Amino acid sequence: MRSITTFDIQYAHRFYGFKGEAQYLHGHTGVLTIEVEDTINKGVNMVFPCNEIQKTAWAVLKNFDHALILREDDPLLPAVLDVYEKQGIKNGHPQNTMKGAAFKTELAAAYPDCRLVVTKETMTVEGMIKIVYDLLKDKLNIAKITFTSGVNAASQEYQVKGTIDRCPLCGIALNEKGVCPKCGYRK
Repeated sequence: MRSITTFDIQYAHRFYGFKGEAQYLHGHTGVLTIEVEDTINKGVNMVFPCNEIQKTAWAVLKNFDHALILREDDPLLPAVLDVYEKQGIKNGHPQNTMKGAAFKTELAAAYPDCRLVVTKETMTVEGMIKIVYDLLKDKLNIAKITFTSGVNAASQEYQVKGTIDRCPLCGIALNEKGVCPKCGYRK
């Protein structure tokens, strides 16, 4: 069975090198849907609490919300960083509180202090799905990710690796020591 949750993500990007309207810097409201599959946890009668899926995923995904997403070879990137430097916001601002931890993978790097995500490939709906799966595949049993942005949408299904040992009291994943980080239950 699956637990399903969605996220609204506001972001700006462009398709560098693309011939068409998307070559211009523009913004979107994207809707990301993550489906987590596992057995039903008998203690709480659910696969995985959706609010816990949201907490786990949002810790990473908030780097994409209200962010500028540019490809690493986009000539706008150094110009944006230069402007941010001149404004004194490249290394953060006290009002920039909705940020996740910085990350760097083969597909993308997040620079939360300046609300910037730099990608290896053009940030399409398909690209977003690849990045999100790469960031969350070891944290959640992801069965499917769908991302819709404007009139564009893509979806990808994944082979679920197996079950995650979860707390019988609140349903969330136990840590490597068999302890629930939410309620303290010990296996």
